[in-house]
Amino acid sequence: MISLIKTISFLSLLSPGWSALQTNSSQSAHPQLILPSTFKPPQVFRNVNLLRNINLDKSYPREVINVVIENIASKPQDEYFLSFRAELIQHVGGLEVRDKKKPEVGRFEVDRVEFDPTSPVQFYVVRLPEPLAKAAQKTLTISYSILSSLTPLPAAIGQMDKQYLLFGFSAYSPSAYTTLKQKTKLKFPTTDILEYDVISSSAGSEDPQKQGPSFTYGPYGEQPAGAQLDVTVHYEFTKPLIHITRLERDIEISHWGGNLAIEERYWLTNKAAKLSNHFSRVSWATTQYYNPPSAALKELRIPLSPGSMKPYFTDDIGNVSTSRFRSNLREANLELKPRYPVFGGWSYSFRVGWDAELHKFLRKLHKGDGYILKVPFLEGPKQAEGVQYERVEIRAILPEGAINVQYQTAAHLISAKTSTYQTFLDTKGRTTLTLTALNVLDDARDIDLIITYDYPLIAGLRKPLSIFFASISLFVAIYFIKKIDVSIGKRV
Repeated sequence: MISLIKTISFLSLLSPGWSALQTNSSQSAHPQLILPSTFKPPQVFRNVNLLRNINLDKSYPREVINVVIENIASKPQDEYFLSFRAELIQHVGGLEVRDKKKPEVGRFEVDRVEFDPTSPVQFYVVRLPEPLAKAAQKTLTISYSILSSLTPLPAAIGQMDKQYLLFGFSAYSPSAYTTLKQKTKLKFPTTDILEYDVISSSAGSEDPQKQGPSFTYGPYGEQPAGAQLDVTVHYEFTKPLIHITRLERDIEISHWGGNLAIEERYWLTNKAAKLSNHFSRVSWATTQYYNPPSAALKELRIPLSPGSMKPYFTDDIGNVSTSRFRSNLREANLELKPRYPVFGGWSYSFRVGWDAELHKFLRKLHKGDGYILKVPFLEGPKQAEGVQYERVEIRAILPEGAINVQYQTAAHLISAKTSTYQTFLDTKGRTTLTLTALNVLDDARDIDLIITYDYPLIAGLRKPLSIFFASISLFVAIYFIKKIDVSIGKRV
């Protein structure tokens, strides 16, 4: 127990935001709450004051809601429901709920509610760490993004044209409870807003209120649960909409070599406006001198952990030489240029990989055969316009013979399983932990993945002993084969 505490202290020094280790079975993932089809959230809360901020600086909208909730029931309550339209809930990513006044408490537990697939409204349930007493209030910070919710309009543009996106939302923040007062603020990347809906109030004023690249809808008075007021905005965003349909990330651990090998395989699509005419390489070459804004993807920047080494970059054709790797004691950066600019509607699949020293990520417990591995849940491109991942599969390939595998991560998973993976000179295969997540954002780079496992000494000796006995068997076989007389004798 003392050795575990020392190890946790060591990991805390590596990452100040790391909290106490909580283990999950490698066969479990975040569950869904199944309720009857007639379910409706009980009206035990009300939103006293709600401020909603929508940031449109990236290729996906990021919403942050600060809301003061009040328990209006006759007894303490610990379940708060979040409502989403049915067509949007499948695209919700990066959902987090915290106590605004006590951020040190960390993220609250959030589960998807499954009750009626035909319902126009779906829910998540937030479990408060402690039941909220009668008439008591708490300030929540709810943040999430809706992936693939921006639409280029027009859908096709010229190679050098500006790109405009259409974004639709409700001026009333979606809620499962009555809201007494609320306001919605939007932040645009530029002041070039082509069109937007105007809302007239009974008092004669109009929304939105404009201040530079920011719009404000509200404040609005009391609104019932489920109230909606649909509006759209049409704004300039001449950047690529980078969408990773699939990412496969392999983390391979070698105790004998002291090496951590990471390989990531990407299937990338640019969801920006398509080209209205054929691609002109001459026009593209001229833009390289003054680098104007473009909806095409030109390059990717991947920050790696300090000490990373031996990077490679390949695609379906083979090695791609248009890359640059810079590394020093404080940082490591891998800059990639695809073989061609990826315009709207175009796709590009590739893989990158690198090695790192294992001792920077792995810690052995002082007693027993236990090890703790701490790696980033996600690495990959870090772009100003943001990157969204539709599906992420992480495969941690542990040493052959590793047992009692457990994991801990703040990311929302849909599945987790263990299996075996056969590699060179393996006897029964290496233990592999596979984690799957949907709708992941690039800010998941700040999330850690912690894996614990036991690796007995006999398991570590299995491979060298297998090689030794195989070599002895080979030499013995050669010795006896040489003893066989295969010469042709004379006839008697």
